[in-house]
Amino acid sequence: MKRVLLVIGFLFSMIFAGSGQRLVDFVNPFIGTGGHGHTYPAATLPFGMVQVGPDNGSQGWDWSSGYHYSDTVIAGFSHTHLSGTGVGDLSDISVLPMVGTPDTGRVTSNFSHKEERASPGFYGVKLRKFNVYAEMTASLRAAMHRYAFPATTNASIRFDLGFAINTDRTTESYWRKVDDSTFVGYRFSTGWAKIQKVYFAVRLSKPVKSTTVFVDKKQQETTENTGKDILAFLNFDTKSGEAIMMKVGISYADVEGAVESMNEIRTWDFNMAKRGASDLWERELRKVQISTDDKKVKQIFYTALYHTYLAPTIFSDRFGNYKGVKGEVYNGKMILTTSSLWDTFRAQNPLLTITQTEMVPSIVNSFLSFYDQYGYLPVWDLHFNETNTMTGYHAVPVVADAIMKNIRGFDYERAYKAMRKSVMQNIRGTEMYRNFGFVPADKMGQSVTITAEYAYDDWCMLQVAKKLKKYADTASLAKRATYWKNVFDPGTGFLRAKNTNGNFVTPFDPFAGGGPYTEGNAWQHSFFVPHDLEGLKNSYSTPDGLENKIDSLFTISSKQTGDTPPDVSGLWGQYAHGNEPSHHIAYIYAYLQKQWKSAEKVREIMTRFYDNKPDGLSGNEDCGQMSAWYVFSALGFYPVNPVSGEYVFGSPLVDQAVIVLPSGSTFQIKVLDNSKENVYIQSITLNGKPYSKSFISHHDILVGGILTIRMGARPNKLFGAQIADVPKSMSLSK
Repeated sequence: MKRVLLVIGFLFSMIFAGSGQRLVDFVNPFIGTGGHGHTYPAATLPFGMVQVGPDNGSQGWDWSSGYHYSDTVIAGFSHTHLSGTGVGDLSDISVLPMVGTPDTGRVTSNFSHKEERASPGFYGVKLRKFNVYAEMTASLRAAMHRYAFPATTNASIRFDLGFAINTDRTTESYWRKVDDSTFVGYRFSTGWAKIQKVYFAVRLSKPVKSTTVFVDKKQQETTENTGKDILAFLNFDTKSGEAIMMKVGISYADVEGAVESMNEIRTWDFNMAKRGASDLWERELRKVQISTDDKKVKQIFYTALYHTYLAPTIFSDRFGNYKGVKGEVYNGKMILTTSSLWDTFRAQNPLLTITQTEMVPSIVNSFLSFYDQYGYLPVWDLHFNETNTMTGYHAVPVVADAIMKNIRGFDYERAYKAMRKSVMQNIRGTEMYRNFGFVPADKMGQSVTITAEYAYDDWCMLQVAKKLKKYADTASLAKRATYWKNVFDPGTGFLRAKNTNGNFVTPFDPFAGGGPYTEGNAWQHSFFVPHDLEGLKNSYSTPDGLENKIDSLFTISSKQTGDTPPDVSGLWGQYAHGNEPSHHIAYIYAYLQKQWKSAEKVREIMTRFYDNKPDGLSGNEDCGQMSAWYVFSALGFYPVNPVSGEYVFGSPLVDQAVIVLPSGSTFQIKVLDNSKENVYIQSITLNGKPYSKSFISHHDILVGGILTIRMGARPNKLFGAQIADVPKSMSLSK
């Protein structure tokens, strides 16, 4: 029956597409590669282990993915990349097709964006220096390259196992010739992730004429080599336009796994492999189909949806093997890594519970495997290394969200044990947080952000404790969920730093970044109480204090003082859409019975801070979070408090949307009278019945149906204005 429903859903999606144009044609992988987006244009599959694409060889923050649109040269094509992170790493197994005599000098080629192409599952570029056109596509764990060389006796494919970006450094590498067409090896490195191990296997469509290998800049005559930095040249004679194909498989466990990965690609027909990758992307993108006459909106939307499928990434090979926390090999069914949880718990992970429900158990089980090996759930896991980057213990809301939405495929009791261990830990300021009821600023930096985020994570844990009847924990968790109040100053309306003596730190500058705030200032961090916005409202000295504060956020000067990082970007007043702490703020008005204010702010953010150009993201993509905000908001709603199971209405950009649900049924969104001027919700019906709430539940979406939203140019201030129609808050009894 389920298969029948899936077929029906897919057929419906094909009918809905109408024009027959493929959705992959609207995806522009170059969006976010400029500005501070930090995305890559590499070829990959949804959640794929391999992301094969260009590296410029430049160092710096805006090259965190290895590539930036402003650059003019390419140093190689590596097989692993990070999507939109604020720290650079990976770029493993760098290869470069070239013409010339092999040596140890630095090699790059100039290129033109006019001769560069990228689409889901494909990347291609002309290397002008060598007159070589390089193309690549990918399976889940392998890449396929096609290089069109000129006529020459000096063609080669250069493997640079010492290539590294930013923090990363090779610690050991290995190269072995198996035969004239097959090579294997590994690259071990350290960087942001301290223990990285990547094994690879290479097979060529044409035997090499010879090989030239340098180990730590000394030429070697042996077919098997170990050292720190290895350069290996695979040399050929080529005819004009001759295409040499190459398959590269990787594994994070061993060479045998890499060989098995390489065998994922069973053809030497590059176009067939490329088409297979494109078709797989088309299938995944069709889980959400939108209708709009605005082509630009469609390009931004489908590129955003594409970006939400780039992380986390598969970490276990086809045998199920992967590198564990301490470098040893473990076995698991489907292990994923690259968990940017400070960012993604807000919207990226909640979106996956709708669009990639079948992936959620694997994500949670990967967290639990990490817990088994490390002792805690991950904070920011990169290749099963705890980078301890950012604040909070935000694996907790991700696991809690899955449990509260009744997603199966993992052990709830085991998950609760791991969550409990993480919230009861005595590291990262948690002991001070429990002892003082806040993290003291004279004991630890980022104290205000940490306090507020721990309070939210504890509330998430509380919901699971109630559901699983762990009543021995509920009282303490409920108390800790209120600890944000201990750093709220009703005199200023800000969350402020306190010292161990209980006094607020002075002097106080709400425009100053750093110090007690993570990547931001008091303006951006004083609204992070997503579980108790009613409590936040009641903490102000006047009934309209919170509303006035948010109004001021958008109208006050955008000046920044103190230690403000470049992450604080996409500014509208002090609202900073380029970084995650601001992402939920525009939706808070709905909790204040002023949904119409959310509508006008959200519509403006979508049009002001997203574009279909390389600099079309206002800040780091952060493994899908920046894009997930757009996907949700363009559809018309957003998970302000992900674990509540409620999505707050904003102002939909699309005219119509169909979400194909895990059951195979559909949830349809019809937006009537939508236009650039008509940004305000006038009325809503759900399955034909009037609907007055300013939010919709996950359950209502999941059972399928039709949501009809009528828009207008003037606010309907009565919509969502009753207390019974606002989203849940910890302090609000309805």
